[in-house]
Amino acid sequence: MTRLIPGLLLASTLLAGCALEPAYHRPALPVPAQWPTGPAYGDSTQVAVADWRDVFLDPKLQAVIGQALANSRDLRVAIAQIQASRAQYHVQRADLFPTIDAKAGVSTGRQYTGLPPILGGAYQNGTTYSTSVGTTAYELDLFGRVGSLTKAALQTYLATEEARRGAQITLVAEVASDYLTYAADASLLQVSMATVTSARANYELAQRRLTGGIASQLDVSNAETILDQAQDNVARYTTQVAQDKNALDLVVGAPVAPENLPTGVDDPATRLGAAPDALDSSVLLLRPDVAEAEHTLRSANADIGAARAAFFPSISLTGSGGTESASLSNLFSRGAGVWSFAPTITLPIFAGGANRANLDYAKAEDRIDVAQYEKAVQTAFREVADALAQRGTIAERLRAQRAQVAAAAQSLRLAEALYARGSDSYLDVLTAQRTLYSAQQSLIAVQLIEQTNTVTLYKVLGGALSDRK
Repeated sequence: MTRLIPGLLLASTLLAGCALEPAYHRPALPVPAQWPTGPAYGDSTQVAVADWRDVFLDPKLQAVIGQALANSRDLRVAIAQIQASRAQYHVQRADLFPTIDAKAGVSTGRQYTGLPPILGGAYQNGTTYSTSVGTTAYELDLFGRVGSLTKAALQTYLATEEARRGAQITLVAEVASDYLTYAADASLLQVSMATVTSARANYELAQRRLTGGIASQLDVSNAETILDQAQDNVARYTTQVAQDKNALDLVVGAPVAPENLPTGVDDPATRLGAAPDALDSSVLLLRPDVAEAEHTLRSANADIGAARAAFFPSISLTGSGGTESASLSNLFSRGAGVWSFAPTITLPIFAGGANRANLDYAKAEDRIDVAQYEKAVQTAFREVADALAQRGTIAERLRAQRAQVAAAAQSLRLAEALYARGSDSYLDVLTAQRTLYSAQQSLIAVQLIEQTNTVTLYKVLGGALSDRK
């Protein structure tokens, strides 16, 4: 054994420069470099990330989003998790350096002098004073075990930072979506109220014509039916708008001021910016969930290095220097100095397979994290592609829907005019009114889709470069 230890020390010195931690290589993106093309994607699939203030332009909506960022409990949790992870990283990083402690002590006790009684041996009381400065069990990181654990802790901390950024982007998108939903339902309420006004006028006209003997009870009943349906929708959308406000208050974390609420889907507050500039699928690397997955992968890579280092000897140093004296007045006098140095080498010989199991576990975790990283990239690509497919056709849908509303409004005007002159039945008015009401509702739905598509693109593209600050 006495010959084995110097050999192991020599081997340790030679292997100290060996890289036990695998070299990290980012996995290739498991998706095409360019976004999908085709009829669904329109003439251009150029997209870019932007600051949320460049997407949500109106000061009212910006104020609501700012209020949410200040009040969100979920965001507070994410920030607290970052602080906890940062503290854990600094705790782990401290192991790279020796801990130096200063100590001062005094001990008093009764002890036997050790001489035979005939020579004067007896019990006597004694006091010893001491001071020292030293380090305890400082590990020489010859094989990078402590360094690898520190890297793993750093990557975990960076992953929590990406999780916070993801929480912020999700919060901004959720606030904007709830805000736009409120605006759309407010518009539906307005359309329903306008329909009630029109239906009541037609109902009263049918009653007058019935009294005059130029209309039937069927006309009155039909007019009353459309009026009742519109009144029911007014009540339903009144409830829906109130619930939308409650949902918005919840995600914002405080009541939203009435002056910051939109009046409808065409309110300037719902005006959103566009996403210019061309970017390929490498922009997905900026998404917080993808970046978080990569930091987790880097942490697992570092854990492999720490697990490999466990197969090699570890050397720890304990040492101190100071003074010791039987009297306090002589504690710092000449000749009172004492010191100790106690290096310890630990040789892994048999651990029941624990080291091998730990290494196998670290490698398995690395493979899991690679697969999760690739899945995150593929999911991100699919989400962006879906949003682009919707974006490519939304303009044509809006054009067609607006044309349908205009045509339906014209049909209703003609039907009402003919009915007022007695040239047509009320059934044509009823049909035209229902067609217009349905077309108006569909237009509002498509307008909401257009607006939420921009919100979705902001979210699925990972927010903005400036959001990373």
